[in-house]
Amino acid sequence: MNKKEIFSIPNILSFVRILLIPLFAWFYLTADDSGGYYLAAVIVIISGITDFLDGQIARRCNMITEFGKFLDPLADKLTQGTLFFCIAFRHPLMWILLVLWLIKDGFMAIMGLILLKTKEKKLDGAKWYGKVCTAMIYFAILALLFFPSVFSPLSPASSILILICAGFMVLSGVFYAATLIRLWIHNESVAKEERKKFREIAKETAGITTELSKNDKNNAAIPKSPKTIDNNN
Repeated sequence: MNKKEIFSIPNILSFVRILLIPLFAWFYLTADDSGGYYLAAVIVIISGITDFLDGQIARRCNMITEFGKFLDPLADKLTQGTLFFCIAFRHPLMWILLVLWLIKDGFMAIMGLILLKTKEKKLDGAKWYGKVCTAMIYFAILALLFFPSVFSPLSPASSILILICAGFMVLSGVFYAATLIRLWIHNESVAKEERKKFREIAKETAGITTELSKNDKNNAAIPKSPKTIDNNN
């Protein structure tokens, strides 16, 4: 891995997204009026734009790297976790969303490691239900930030909005769990078939070796004919 791969345009955008995290936390947690919430919302929008652009540039300009495959989801998870954590201090129901997110992503990480060992089918990028869930969550967060008077802490509007997001999170987690479990079952069945074929090949090889060994023993047991002595000297 060289510097050109590390500091490619998509990776730089991911670095920018990570650098925006403490800025959001500062503006949101210190906000005492709508202006502070608006600044926090603008940071979220900029973060979302960089997230969109880095993927588009990486795919269209052939700038996909192994480091980028690690950095982009890392920036996403750090951003989402920070948003949930910070907003939970003003909207207590957001703690529910944070716990659900940790459970879902923790399960996906464990299953990802399990599937990585099988070297067969793996989860290739985000699914549509994951994208819908993420879009709904960002919509809710922006609504909380841009309209703090409407979605005030513990108000019916904010509570309903957060609970709707929790519902999307649960559904997304269930769909991802079903997909990952199906992939695991498929990979296990493929691995089982490969082990079966390997045992059959090993058995056939052992049988051939045994047969050859018997033939060698039989050949060794046959007495050799004595050499003919030429007496016509």
